[in-house]
Amino acid sequence: MARREVGYGGPDGPDGAGGPEEFDGPSEVVAVARTQRRIALGYGLVFVVAIGSVPVLSLSLPWWSTARLLGGMSPSFVAVAGGLYVFFLALGVAAARLARSVEDRMLGIVPGGDDPVPDR
Repeated sequence: MARREVGYGGPDGPDGAGGPEEFDGPSEVVAVARTQRRIALGYGLVFVVAIGSVPVLSLSLPWWSTARLLGGMSPSFVAVAGGLYVFFLALGVAAARLARSVEDRMLGIVPGGDDPVPDR
């Protein structure tokens, strides 16, 4: 992995242009951290609501646990055995994509540009 030089980029500098290179200051990094925290808390709340909805539905709607679907499975069993896993996968992918795009936009990373961290 090549390491990017930070500092004054003179005519013979690492970027081949004159002037200092652009970098993110502490205020930008703090703003990104706050935004990422808000995103994580929002998706965490959706996760907790999804987990809590199964017992609430079982207690409030009798048919949720007594009705039978194909193979004799109740809607509650189907939701817990498979539906929640699909929902959590979609939730995780959505959260990761949103967090990545917000961070890239706030820190000025151009998609397909010269990203100093190629493993991301």
